[in-house]
Amino acid sequence: MDFIRTITESTPLLLEGIKITILISVISILIGIAIGFVACVMGLSKNIILRSISAVYVWVIRGTPMIVQAFIVYFGMPQIVQRFVDPAFRIEAFTAGVITLSLNAGAYLSEIFRGGITAVPKGQTEAARSLGLSKTRTMFKVVLPQALKIAIPSMVNQFIITVKDTSILSVIGLADVVNRAKVYVGKSYQFFATYILVAVYYLVVISILMVISKYLEKKINYERKGRS
Repeated sequence: MDFIRTITESTPLLLEGIKITILISVISILIGIAIGFVACVMGLSKNIILRSISAVYVWVIRGTPMIVQAFIVYFGMPQIVQRFVDPAFRIEAFTAGVITLSLNAGAYLSEIFRGGITAVPKGQTEAARSLGLSKTRTMFKVVLPQALKIAIPSMVNQFIITVKDTSILSVIGLADVVNRAKVYVGKSYQFFATYILVAVYYLVVISILMVISKYLEKKINYERKGRS
């Protein structure tokens, strides 16, 4: 077990992997925010069909393991497309990873957004409506800015979860930091030292996000106290 040798030999490979981990996390959380917002709006709609679609989506994603979702997207979806649309259809591990992470994050962000919106006092909406603002303008000008401030710490926490969830995608061949570690371990057999190093990489990234989360939470709490 040689930590110095492991650090020297594995660092270039692991750095490639951590770049993929961060990249897929950022892309997925951005798409997840869009999906989550749409699902949230549908869930709050008076239309029973839209509410049902949103409820089923959240129920399915939150009720099934992400590794199963990844297998469905990477192995199952191409099989369906090949049979009914294009026999030559293939999907890259990165693309399948983005789809899986985005859908997964979107379901949880939907509930985070819903919690933020419902936490805004109804008096704010009633006051805006009494001033002649439409429902849409009231939502975007009055409710959403306040709801987002409430939801930001939880959104950062979801980003942290998404970063850690990327490790699951190594099972479909995503070249993330865990996958790169497996490649190095397969050649060196330095299991302990390599995975300790991987843990350090994750700790650095997650610690930065945790600091951001605490900063935003303190800032939001300070603004609330200033208004009260």
